[in-house]
Amino acid sequence: MKTVLVVEDEFGVADLILTALEDEGYRVLKAAHGAQALERLGQEKPDLIISDFMMPIMDGPTFAAQVKAMDDLAHVPIIMMSAVPETALRARFDRYEVFLQKPFRIDDLVEVVGKALGKDAG
Repeated sequence: MKTVLVVEDEFGVADLILTALEDEGYRVLKAAHGAQALERLGQEKPDLIISDFMMPIMDGPTFAAQVKAMDDLAHVPIIMMSAVPETALRARFDRYEVFLQKPFRIDDLVEVVGKALGKDAG
């Protein structure tokens, strides 16, 4: 069973993602911000990370940069989510593999996660 870490400060969004991915058979871990996510990574190594871009305490770019600097986690794909268009973010930060524009459809999330984990989405 593949494990996905969801880093999202909006609890409603986090719970929606958690439910959708658990329904697809994934094991899902949650963190409310980057600092909490780094603590989780000290205990568990996910197969995929989904992170919001703007969060309190530690934002998505800072968190992702720290993950990519860790030898044992640098290979883990990161899906970055934001309501801000990717073109505005990519110029400032590019340490993610996939971008997901908010709001998104759950079907799109499931498809992107499947592709990031090398699964057939369909």
